[in-house]
Amino acid sequence: MTEPPDRLAVLYGAGFAVDLLTDEQRQVLGDLAPEELTVLLDIKTRLDAVGPEVQAHGEIAGGALF
Repeated sequence: MTEPPDRLAVLYGAGFAVDLLTDEQRQVLGDLAPEELTVLLDIKTRLDAVGPEVQAHGEIAGGALF
């Protein structure tokens, strides 16, 4: 049986600032189902693809997503 991936390490490697989150927030992310992790990584990839536009909105809206 293989060990499940360390979800926080995967998210950190993808550019999520998990080290800035609270313990409770890290727990939620650490408990993600594999499918949820895949969706979150896909969303991050798509957001990164439109980086400058999203960053400008984040400064105005207060950065609603990480």
